[in-house]
Amino acid sequence: MNLQHLVIFSAVAELLSFSKAAASLGVAKGTVSRSIAQLESHLEVELIHRSTHHVSLSTAGVELYERTRGHLVALKTAMLELPERDEEPSGVLRMTAPQDFGTIVLPSILSAYARRFPSVRFDVRLTGEHVDLVKEGYDLAIRVAVGPLKDSTLTSRRIAKTSSGFYAAPSYVARRGKPRSPDDDRHQWILHPTVARLLNLKNDAARFVVNDFALARDLAGSGAGITLLPTFVARNHVREGLLEEVTLDAPALSSSLVLLYPSSGQLARKVKSFRDFVVDALKSGPM
Repeated sequence: MNLQHLVIFSAVAELLSFSKAAASLGVAKGTVSRSIAQLESHLEVELIHRSTHHVSLSTAGVELYERTRGHLVALKTAMLELPERDEEPSGVLRMTAPQDFGTIVLPSILSAYARRFPSVRFDVRLTGEHVDLVKEGYDLAIRVAVGPLKDSTLTSRRIAKTSSGFYAAPSYVARRGKPRSPDDDRHQWILHPTVARLLNLKNDAARFVVNDFALARDLAGSGAGITLLPTFVARNHVREGLLEEVTLDAPALSSSLVLLYPSSGQLARKVKSFRDFVVDALKSGPM
């Protein structure tokens, strides 16, 4: 059954006029007449008595109106109150981000956004894994990209550049000196698997192989060795004198921070507003 037939029938039943129902719905009077005729044909019962000057409901028409009126009102309310129809962003924003970015940079961004848009709630997953956004129902992901992204089903927006450097504790440098290259086996190395792959280093050459930059930073800060870190991960430790940068004969590693979201369909206000908010927030230099 065409739901629009019931909507038109309900309008005629309330206004007891084909012309007034057509005007209230913004359709032609002929559309109203055909819709009522098709509904009656489908139900095989007369719903509306018509005369030259009057319109009234049959017994079946009264019964149908009473049974469907509440449901139609509830359905209309449900559609009008969808979060994405609001002028202000609202609803749950499900997102994923890397652990280091999520713990160092993201908290201030999320709290500022939450103050700006109080109707948005958050479901945040911090992981280094590439989550299938569509399959797992996420609105967006923040990821670090070294090269081009392979997933063509996602829209990507670069939101910041990231730089990296080698760091060690001043006590380590004073004790062991500075190496010339990251394959110097006279030194203790703390390597992230991704860094080892990009620099063509073997994991077995490292004293520590860790998949979390925050852990690598803290190990280096305790004097355990030298590690390569994104600048934003090392910055506060450098300021506090816990780490110092070690210049090596190695290719510079740079990457981009990208925001990804599913390409299909209308972009939700909460996603669009958060995307724009992050871009503006990162312009102030937290990366």
